[in-house]
Amino acid sequence: MMTTTLRPTEPLQRATGGALSRPYQVCVNSRPVGAIRLSTHPGFGPAVARIDDLRIDEPDRGRGRGAVAALAAEEVARGWGCRSIEIRVPADAAHALRLATALGYVHRNRGLEKALETAPELPPGSLARPLTEAEYGPWRRHGLEEYTRDWSSRGVPEAEARTKAEQDTDALLPDGLATKDMLISVLEHEGERVGMLWLGVAGERAYVYDVETEEPHRGRGHGRSLMLLAEAQAVAAGKRVIGLNVFAGNTAAERLYASLGYVPVSHTMYKPLL
Repeated sequence: MMTTTLRPTEPLQRATGGALSRPYQVCVNSRPVGAIRLSTHPGFGPAVARIDDLRIDEPDRGRGRGAVAALAAEEVARGWGCRSIEIRVPADAAHALRLATALGYVHRNRGLEKALETAPELPPGSLARPLTEAEYGPWRRHGLEEYTRDWSSRGVPEAEARTKAEQDTDALLPDGLATKDMLISVLEHEGERVGMLWLGVAGERAYVYDVETEEPHRGRGHGRSLMLLAEAQAVAAGKRVIGLNVFAGNTAAERLYASLGYVPVSHTMYKPLL
């Protein structure tokens, strides 16, 4: 009889705020066949676990070892007091995606990227300007509410979602509008404000942190104009790749990004631990 178990390879690591992490060998009848690393989520706190890595060695693949290892990790997470568990699957790992789906994980969000060559132009009548200090406070408060709602509608308790929204925003914008490598822009069309863009240009690629067409102006192509603005700003900053996150169920946004040439690079999936 074949028995698949997890064998810790290091002591349980404890960090500030109750964060936990530990690597394990995946063993079949005490024979190592792979590895898995489990931690609590740095953004959501100790109530949410995360499978950071799961690898089964080539000779033992296709025999259900990965599924049993993932289920064993869920039991460990329950023992840690976690209420849900998350896994990030590369877009090109079709087998891992099928496995996670079969185990009951559902899509929460996915990462998209696009290679950039030349800076696109905005449509006639559209232009961009920097967000002003007077506009920053209301924009930030609105963004926190929307970001909290995005997470809480996808299985994250509201208090934890709000904490994550505040921590993420504080970490990314420590100096507000003066934060280095952060561009926050207003899109205007024929003199009227129609949308907002928050783009980061640190590191090797640009990243769209937030893009939103204002409610009265939706369905008129301004979302596409905002993305063209993001690409133009990225190219101007010397970046050749731009990335973003899209939440599952945001069909209109997914269609827009696909039409502009964005491709999936990762899927983040989650599962309640009952």
